[in-house]
Amino acid sequence: MMAGFLSGLSKFGLGNIEDRKLYEEPKKKEAEVKKQVAKPLPKNEVDFLFDKKYTCPICERSFISKTVRTGKVKMKTSDLDLRPVYEEVDQIKYDVIACPECGYAALSRYFEKLIKYQKDEIKANIASNYKKQEPYGETYSYEVAKERYELALANAMVKKAKNSEKAYLCLKTAWLVRGWNEHLDPAAADTEQKKAELLKEEKDLLANAKEGFVMAKQSEGFPIAGMDESTLDYVIAALAYETEDYDMAARAVSNVVSSRTASSRLKDKARDLKDMILEKSKKEE
Repeated sequence: MMAGFLSGLSKFGLGNIEDRKLYEEPKKKEAEVKKQVAKPLPKNEVDFLFDKKYTCPICERSFISKTVRTGKVKMKTSDLDLRPVYEEVDQIKYDVIACPECGYAALSRYFEKLIKYQKDEIKANIASNYKKQEPYGETYSYEVAKERYELALANAMVKKAKNSEKAYLCLKTAWLVRGWNEHLDPAAADTEQKKAELLKEEKDLLANAKEGFVMAKQSEGFPIAGMDESTLDYVIAALAYETEDYDMAARAVSNVVSSRTASSRLKDKARDLKDMILEKSKKEE
């Protein structure tokens, strides 16, 4: 199942990671106490970005990564699974930080959170095989952004990251693929084929995200990937709905509706989702 959305790793010299198993079974609860022609990017996308300097915790070299200016982009709406949709630029394209020298990559929230064992594994399995890439330019295309997400997921697998980190990466990669699909040029000859490929890839990623979050809830303490329990239950319900697992969706959304701590806004979204689940379930009977 992983090969489809990790097939680009061979470009980085990391093809041996493509067939690895994504998740490990949880031991116990830890904290109970190729190139598609796309629509032209907005001419001013570069105006919403700046170069931020990082020091790689693996090779200790400094490098620059494109970053969205805080407060410059406005969220227009959000999808059922809480994917944010921005007006000016798809911020999700810029959420992975990747060292161009050694190949270490992670979402910004996890970039510096490494222990010695993880550093050693990344040095042995990523940095030692990594093929340095050419500079990406002033903005990242969806294709380039997806390659960076694949690299981050490869690093997460190698360092044996928590299931929540890998699930969150799968979710954000699914959001990225969805955005790419939405921005395909309708006039291109192979658009329909590419849309079908991206849709299948998105569904696979959503299914993997759902699996990882369920496992994380069983073995990790909250917050999980920055989410409290009610928010995670809602996301699991949405992912289950999107992957047609309506029984799981119904159970998870009920947890949110009956929660004493969930916000009224989240409960409203959960009630809407519950109605959608019931409608789908009736059609299947």
